Amino acid sequence: MIDPHAPAPPGTPPAWRAPARIPVRQATGRFLVLAGVFVCAACGLVYELELVALASYLIGDSVTQASVVLSVMVFAMGIGSLAAKRLRRHAAAGFGAVEATLALVGGCSAMALYAVFAWTGDWGGLWADGPRWLLVAFSLGIGLLIGAEIPLLMELIQRVRRQDAGGAVADLFAADYVGALVGGLAFPFLLLPFLGQLTGALLTGAVNVVAGGCLVLGLFRRDLTCRARWLLIVTNVAVLGVLASAAVLVDDFERAARTAVYGRDVRVALQTDVQEIVLTGGTEGRPLDLFIDGRLRVSGRDERRYHEALVRPAMNGTHARVLILGGGDGLAAREVLRHPGVRHVDLVELDAEVVELADRDPALSDLNDHAYDDPRVHVTTADAFGWLRSAPTAAYDVVIADLPDPGITDSTKLYSQEFYGLARRVLADGGRLSVHAGPVRSRPEAFWTVETTMRAAGLHTAPHRVSVQDSASTADRAPGLARTPHDWGFVLAATGGTPSLGTAGHVPAPRMTGLPASTLVHPRY
Repeated sequence: MIDPHAPAPPGTPPAWRAPARIPVRQATGRFLVLAGVFVCAACGLVYELELVALASYLIGDSVTQASVVLSVMVFAMGIGSLAAKRLRRHAAAGFGAVEATLALVGGCSAMALYAVFAWTGDWGGLWADGPRWLLVAFSLGIGLLIGAEIPLLMELIQRVRRQDAGGAVADLFAADYVGALVGGLAFPFLLLPFLGQLTGALLTGAVNVVAGGCLVLGLFRRDLTCRARWLLIVTNVAVLGVLASAAVLVDDFERAARTAVYGRDVRVALQTDVQEIVLTGGTEGRPLDLFIDGRLRVSGRDERRYHEALVRPAMNGTHARVLILGGGDGLAAREVLRHPGVRHVDLVELDAEVVELADRDPALSDLNDHAYDDPRVHVTTADAFGWLRSAPTAAYDVVIADLPDPGITDSTKLYSQEFYGLARRVLADGGRLSVHAGPVRSRPEAFWTVETTMRAAGLHTAPHRVSVQDSASTADRAPGLARTPHDWGFVLAATGGTPSLGTAGHVPAPRMTGLPASTLVHPRY
């Protein structure tokens, strides 16, 4: 008599093998396999989103980073699925090894990328340096391991109970997609705000290795030799030990990395619901620097030149009612309030904690001359684009757009024709709009695209620029960036006739012509 539990002869197709000897009923076994699929899918998507988020924060240009990470991962998943075909005869052991490796690689990926960013310093050049290639390597490695899961899980679920291939695929992918949904929602709403990128990735790795180990060692342990069982146990414990040790040390690591990035003068470092905010200096005669998402937004060395060039030209004329978009640091408001005749200032800032920091931090509040103590200043926490859509028509004499550089993908909608059309609608007759348009010398196409886009919205423009005295302090510069801009570009616009620049700065030349306007559906930056 043939033993139904005897191993299949070499070369036997997987579909003909006898069911696995599992310690539970078949229905329970199938449920446990599908639960493992669910958990592993959730972890896999968290790894993907974590790489996209960290790359966008460290490198910038979120669209490019998301495209690179996701396209490389999907490609690698296909290669991983093909490679896993050779492991199907040892599906239990192979799946256990894949999950342990995936947990280690995915869980530690955020710390590794941040460490390379912090201690190498130079992210310049198009894909020409190690950190960017490390991002691709992690995307490739994690994609290979995620892709290897599906064939192995398909084999395991068929080992529990035979069914037609279509039904097995449907069950497997249903659990996979639901798990991906949960992972995709957990990352922005739970892991990122409550644990941060580093701890969130480490916890995901721990969940991943526990789920994979429990599934294999609990349900398919009889498919493993004694040596394989002990090897998998030791491997999983070692991976958990590495992840737990990293989690214990993550605060010290983050402080050391932050010191490497920002220097030893870090006074404030906080992660809000919107962004990371870091304040350095501002005491004992050291200049204050404000970094947002790793980019220098304010430098005490020369911020007055920047904000004077942004605000003063727009204040030539009636300026009783002023709207500031962005500018939560209070520095644009400081310049506005210096002009007599200002009766009302509305400031719309996305991140309330920036405003709170600018109001309560002694160094930053001294720098903005305690602008938020002025009763004429009224703060609204909102997205500037959405707020403008419901703002009253012809309500302001001056609009100041103190926003991130247009080269940062998240801000491109704030440099679109639609945005300038909304800004034009809230301006009174003869009102003026002032916009920071990025560096002229290093990014002339982006600068002139801003000017072209404003003209396309029906505004009359007067572009100008000022030189940067200290290029190391240029706004919107990422820490360690090798090539920093040497000027600031601005565009002053008006609803009726070309506005006068006065002594604001010289007009940049040569003018680039023939550039298309940037829109929401076709950004040009």
